[in-house]
Amino acid sequence: MRLLTNKRLVIFLTLLAVYAFYSLAFGATGIEAGENESGHGASPVLDILLELIVILLAAKLGGDLFERFKAPSVLGELIFGIIIGNLHLVGFDGFEPFKHNITLEILSEIGVIILLFEVGLESTVKEMLKVGVASFMVAVFGVIAPFFLGWGVAILFIPDHSIYVHIFIGATLTATSVGITARVLKDIGKINTKEAKIILGAAVIDDILGLVILAVVTGIITAAASGSSDGISSGAVLWIIAKAVLFIVGAVVIGGFVLPRFFKFGFRLKGQGVLLSFSLLVCFLLAYLAGEVGLAPIVGAFAAGLIMEEVYYKDFTDRGEHQLEELIKPISIFLVPIFFVRMGMMVDLTTFTETKILGFAAVLTVAAILGKQVCSLAIFDKQINRFAIGLGMIPRGEVGLIFASIGAKLMYEGEPVIVASTYSAVVIMVILTTLVTPPVLMISLLRGDKKKQAAAAVSSNKK
Repeated sequence: MRLLTNKRLVIFLTLLAVYAFYSLAFGATGIEAGENESGHGASPVLDILLELIVILLAAKLGGDLFERFKAPSVLGELIFGIIIGNLHLVGFDGFEPFKHNITLEILSEIGVIILLFEVGLESTVKEMLKVGVASFMVAVFGVIAPFFLGWGVAILFIPDHSIYVHIFIGATLTATSVGITARVLKDIGKINTKEAKIILGAAVIDDILGLVILAVVTGIITAAASGSSDGISSGAVLWIIAKAVLFIVGAVVIGGFVLPRFFKFGFRLKGQGVLLSFSLLVCFLLAYLAGEVGLAPIVGAFAAGLIMEEVYYKDFTDRGEHQLEELIKPISIFLVPIFFVRMGMMVDLTTFTETKILGFAAVLTVAAILGKQVCSLAIFDKQINRFAIGLGMIPRGEVGLIFASIGAKLMYEGEPVIVASTYSAVVIMVILTTLVTPPVLMISLLRGDKKKQAAAAVSSNKK
């Protein structure tokens, strides 16, 4: 099996050569008359266009490579980003400006907002209420255990960092990527099994609980960074928790009253793209409001997707327009890979020359895997494959990367909460947990089927 066709390889190497020539030809000339602040004589738009060419091509090539191995394409985007971001180690510095380009950073942030909006669209409040106590308990166990395990590992490996750093590492381990697990279950034809319904329901609830924890931890760190050195009071912590919960609950309740009227008004408007535009208005408005009240904008984006019931915009689909998920997909295909490639570019491979960081990444990965296995303790039905449920909750995927990226921008005592070495360890944990889940989950479910068939055969023979 060929990983890349010759044509693709030639295109990629050609672009690298073009960019190298571009950097050497213009970067060495210095800032002359009419040049912009980046050192290039052309418009800044040309810089962005060139960067987008490289990033989108890298994302698609990386995604293609991993898809061929039946692995999530997001990992290809991330790893190709790591390669691009570390080419300076072999003497090529042409991609270094990508890491500090504010426009790319903004595009990647919007990409995350769109991504969480999509995740929210995949679930509805009614579906969450149907998953039952089992999914809720699995989700709770799958948040509490990894949180404290991650906290403990952080204390062990980076004891000189603040307690807020340790807490944030714990929060990062609470995430679960519902998309990766759902894909595995669909590929092996198990999407309608009891195990699948519990896993997917728990993963959605896990996302909400994780976002609430992220909001709380981020709020605590922000308050501590701007307040006294003694930290913040328990009352302030409770207020942050209440604020996060009230925001999500308020969005659900208020959205049920406002959105039907909002889309009725939009339906009267002439022109194309009204459904998409109005949906993005809701997404961006809630993301903005979340940021204004001190929460991460992704919390608002997720809430927007969660409350976007199909019945609210049924008038649009009845007249032949595409479903909202189909309309949002092209925007996602463009923006989301920018985030993942850029996150990969921020990984500094030189940090892994330290044995301590490699050990940190390894133990963090073990804690991430074991923490989700605790989920199986919430299942008491012996007919259900409890081990498979724990495995299905393992992948951190895009959600873990989002947590890490927020920590890398969050400042405490003059430095990022997630410094370069810690960020690299977290990214390795995300990669490993995402890679290990598809094969082991598939094996566990198929073995579970064989055991059920054997038990059924024994039962029939006794009769």
